[in-house]
Amino acid sequence: MLNVLILCTGNSARSIMLESIFRHHAHDRLLAHSAGSHPAGDVNPYALQLLQAKGHDTRLLRSKSWDEYALAPEMDMVITVCGNAARETCPIWPGAPLRAHWGVDDPADPHIPDESRPQAFDLAYHALLIRAKALLDTNFEEMSAGDLQHLLTEIGTK
Repeated sequence: MLNVLILCTGNSARSIMLESIFRHHAHDRLLAHSAGSHPAGDVNPYALQLLQAKGHDTRLLRSKSWDEYALAPEMDMVITVCGNAARETCPIWPGAPLRAHWGVDDPADPHIPDESRPQAFDLAYHALLIRAKALLDTNFEEMSAGDLQHLLTEIGTK
């Protein structure tokens, strides 16, 4: 089973959603984790509502620092989902995991009017789901590191 770490600055919405999507759909193929460089401390309530409405188990989801993974099992993949995390200097992860950026607009952006927020979260979820399924619909476990890196990068452009 491959370990994937999903990073976003606050670890409250997009990274949490992708972690949950992978946990819900990947079964025993990969183990998803998420973290942030500056965690918000709480999971965004809109993200929790949306995930629960889609049948995800949200009991273990929490906003956490990427420092928690410094001594964790080796990560096979690190995926950033927000522009800030993609540009930040990330820690050196043991095992030199593959890296990819799957940027998605921030549904928690404070400039989004409250009445539009559920739609923004739904759009972000759908974009992340499409990318997760693009990975899960392959035999990524059997790919060479180079082929998997190419696939991860390509998925980030969808």
